[in-house]
Amino acid sequence: MALAFSACIGVVLFWGLAVGTRTKLFSFEDSMVSAVAPSGSDGICASMVLSQGYPCEEHTVTTQDGYILSMQRIPAGKSGETSGNKVPVLLQHGLLMDGITWLLLPPDESLAFILADNGYEVWIANTRGTKYSLGHTSLTPDDPAYWEWSWDELVAYDLPAAYQYVHDQAGQKLHYVGHSLGTLIALGAFSEDQLVNMLRSAVLLSPIAHVGQITSPLAKTAAENFIAEVRVIPSIYISISGRNNSL
Repeated sequence: MALAFSACIGVVLFWGLAVGTRTKLFSFEDSMVSAVAPSGSDGICASMVLSQGYPCEEHTVTTQDGYILSMQRIPAGKSGETSGNKVPVLLQHGLLMDGITWLLLPPDESLAFILADNGYEVWIANTRGTKYSLGHTSLTPDDPAYWEWSWDELVAYDLPAAYQYVHDQAGQKLHYVGHSLGTLIALGAFSEDQLVNMLRSAVLLSPIAHVGQITSPLAKTAAENFIAEVRVIPSIYISISGRNNSL
């Protein structure tokens, strides 16, 4: 336990030591976001959704820089009613989590299930490096180069790839719900005029903000040294249950 905690602190402290130029946001007109066929029998659908009596589909989308992201689609509520032109909602998790965060509570308390039961087409995103998005077109999590990214790449590649995929699949604009890190990457993309033309609304839960009034010495040091600007140190990640997962 102490080792895992130390590793967590180490990642937080070293997150941005390699400050450089920010990743340029790509243009949909100049780039190709490729989607690959849904796969996997041990993913979030099987472990968290189907067991609750809801329909679920596993999808994957490949970012412009080669990361293969897992996504889940819940097309209907528990009743199975799929008629009508359902409005899509994309759910983006926060730091230290993956898409399961939207499914941990009972169905009547989990946002993904609540939205599905209220007639929405629910899509769940999983950012690179999380348990269900460890794929890459040419790298593995054991390669240091696999971890050479920061939240800039989530803004530039992951969110646009997931967003575009949902928009293309649904054929209409979508609602967005982000938590913590999910608010940071959304604001980063929106500020560059990315994705706005495909957006119906955005709900930001626990939004990232300037924390000038905090009293924690550790948090103040992190903020004063621009930890958010740092790139992930390639060799620093936590092994949980035999799997390598990024924070």
